[in-house]
Amino acid sequence: MTEYITHSAAETEEKAAALAQSLARGTVIGFLGELGAGKTAFTRGFVQGLGITAEVSSPTFAICNDYGGENARVMHYDMYRVDGWDDLESVGFFDALDSGAYVLCEWSENIFGALPDDALIVRIEKRGETERQFKIYTKAEFQQSI
Repeated sequence: MTEYITHSAAETEEKAAALAQSLARGTVIGFLGELGAGKTAFTRGFVQGLGITAEVSSPTFAICNDYGGENARVMHYDMYRVDGWDDLESVGFFDALDSGAYVLCEWSENIFGALPDDALIVRIEKRGETERQFKIYTKAEFQQSI
């Protein structure tokens, strides 16, 4: 497990950008964290870290935002309203896993069983108005921690 604390959205973006540069294509990240915890800020930094120029926003209403650049692609899902394997199929989740894109999933607790075994889990906790604590686990480490 890796752990760090950020004190602003900009610092969250900076840490996420550095992480993005260290991960292989096709990495899947599942986010855990309450509304407003910083999942979209993390994604914004992650996308920037891959050199993708895009306006990153929460995929709440679209369910999936697709950010593509010259050398990388990020599929950013909101799984809050996804309920079951049929929904995952209809939103293209399984195709995204096979595409080589980075797949980032907000509200991943709703689809935890569908995440690949090598997925990373990012748990974000609000510790104040702008301070956030990030804990990054492998899926196996996370399962052992609960």
